[in-house]
Amino acid sequence: MAKLGKNYIKAKEAVDKEEYSLGDAISLLKKIKYTKFDESVDIAMRLGVDPKHSDQLVRGTIVLPHGTGKTVRVCVIASGEKVKEAEEAGADYFGGEEIIEKISKGWTDFDVIIATPDMMRGVGKLGRTLGPRGLMPNPKSGTVTFEIKKAVDEVKAGRVEFRVDKTAIIHSSIGKISFPEDKLADNLKAFVRAVLQAKPAAAKGKYVKSVFVSSTMGPSVRLSEDVLEK
Repeated sequence: MAKLGKNYIKAKEAVDKEEYSLGDAISLLKKIKYTKFDESVDIAMRLGVDPKHSDQLVRGTIVLPHGTGKTVRVCVIASGEKVKEAEEAGADYFGGEEIIEKISKGWTDFDVIIATPDMMRGVGKLGRTLGPRGLMPNPKSGTVTFEIKKAVDEVKAGRVEFRVDKTAIIHSSIGKISFPEDKLADNLKAFVRAVLQAKPAAAKGKYVKSVFVSSTMGPSVRLSEDVLEK
């Protein structure tokens, strides 16, 4: 087991309640921050679903009101006029078959990849490269589309994709610790609403079992259930 540092232990000791209101939790994260870099603020939601069943998978996308604070590198694979549209929209990389060939050789210097439907036959062959990294374009996440400008704009503005993992937990970044408290609260509430709206019809019993927030290097803080009502 890894040895915990003195700063982490001190921060952990400051979390002296079992759960906190949203405002108090965010204030506490800022108070116990001890690193010099601008940490991400992350959310973890444990759901009452069984991901082994396809009808209980939870996934979706949300454009956070105040973005993530991260610079997102976008790669667009398209053809014809859609390549020009990608360039004008501000995509970092854009092209057609030459991009597919480059990725097939191991290049993955981007955070999100968007593809037009007509290019998916070639993109589909990149599954072994893109799949394990969570980069494969998917219509459900809005990354397979002919609306290139809209997709690039949303990703650059702070669109995040969420998907329940095999342990029934959804993880995501909702901003930076340097964000004002009200903006972090807005982002978190928007994310929670999106997950609630994505509840599968097959889910039975209590849907959200717990919600935790944490900074990159700090301890997690459990939120009270009233966050589900905001």
